[in-house]
Amino acid sequence: MSQSSGYMASRLDWWSVGLYALFVLMGWMSIYSAVYNPEAPLGIFDAAFYTSNAGKQLIWIGASMVLIMFIFALDFRFFESFAPVIYGFFLLLLILVPFLGVTINGSHSWFKIGTATIQPAEFAKTATALLLAKYLNDPQVSLARFRDQWKAALIIGVPILLIIGSNETGSALVYVSFIILLYREGLPGEYPGLLLGGIFLFVSALILKPLTIFILLVVMAGILVLLMPIYLQRMYQTYVKMALGISVIMSLAILVEWVVNNVLKEHQRNRIKVLLDPDFDPRGLGYQVTQSKIAIGSGGFWGKGYLGGTQTKFDFVPEQSTDFIFCTIGEEFGFIGVAGIIILFMIFLWRLMYLADLQRSRFARAYGFGVVGILFFHFLVNIGMTIGLMPIMGIPLPFFSYGGSSLWSFTILLFIFLKLDSHRSDMLSR
Repeated sequence: MSQSSGYMASRLDWWSVGLYALFVLMGWMSIYSAVYNPEAPLGIFDAAFYTSNAGKQLIWIGASMVLIMFIFALDFRFFESFAPVIYGFFLLLLILVPFLGVTINGSHSWFKIGTATIQPAEFAKTATALLLAKYLNDPQVSLARFRDQWKAALIIGVPILLIIGSNETGSALVYVSFIILLYREGLPGEYPGLLLGGIFLFVSALILKPLTIFILLVVMAGILVLLMPIYLQRMYQTYVKMALGISVIMSLAILVEWVVNNVLKEHQRNRIKVLLDPDFDPRGLGYQVTQSKIAIGSGGFWGKGYLGGTQTKFDFVPEQSTDFIFCTIGEEFGFIGVAGIIILFMIFLWRLMYLADLQRSRFARAYGFGVVGILFFHFLVNIGMTIGLMPIMGIPLPFFSYGGSSLWSFTILLFIFLKLDSHRSDMLSR
């Protein structure tokens, strides 16, 4: 082992590496189980095995190891220095993919290279996190100032628009996770509050009619007035502010309804309908979620055992190897297995947050929280999809779901941070 390799090995956070390896292994085992045919089982030495999802995933896992070694071979300063170049390169790919890409599952966001397909939107998240971290590392930048806020918003917003142009709304929503990074680095708390309020209003507008929302707002305003001191009750400004607030909220609620009915595409509207009413078109649009919940529920407390699933084994659950891999785990390992995965993933995220807080460089710290935000969003939304709490958005479960683009992008995202962390004592404090 060379001196540099020994240095890396001694500074590398092996807890994070170990959890990564465990997740990838469990993910591959779940993919293998989903495609396993007991009447014609295939081994890893069978040529036909590598035409299945499990065989392809094994190849991509091997390629991920090469990517990790490549990342470790680079100088840790490379990622900050070349962040604009990396960002610009993936923006170019996002611009080109609508013209040169291929359509898969209704999304025109893939490049086909031989038999392999690559989705640049998956890698653009890492590029955005790098450039955002580099921008925030500038000593003159403060997220308390509006001029710096909108520049950070521009870095995030450009890839969002390009991804939406490729009909990848789910991948675009992932960029909401950067609010964690920005808030940690000094963004005023009003912005996360507005985001959460906007989400609550959006959901409310989907469930309730505008008239119902108006009545509730008037009742709440009335209660608030009664609780106010007498001098505030006598000031006309109080009622003007309340009227303006109600007007703004009602305008946004009506806008949400208009956007859903006139802007969203039919399949996007249908996903929302399925979320609000699980019995909506149970044999069509709601079939996937219904079967996923049946599969998870059938696992009971202990599960049916590895390779013992039936719902996932016989293709009752579409996309069971990709976006719905979690239901395979639920059926075969039951509540214990599902709870174990959730606990391990939360420990993994906590470990990464802990490492991010240890960084001496603002670049490494900001990037670390970007990694945490992206992984948390994927984890939360994917599980929410499989149990019917969130609409289907094509969001993979990190390190578990089948797919070269998702596995490689998450691997690169994580190991760039672990590379930076291994050199935190070599970085200048800020």
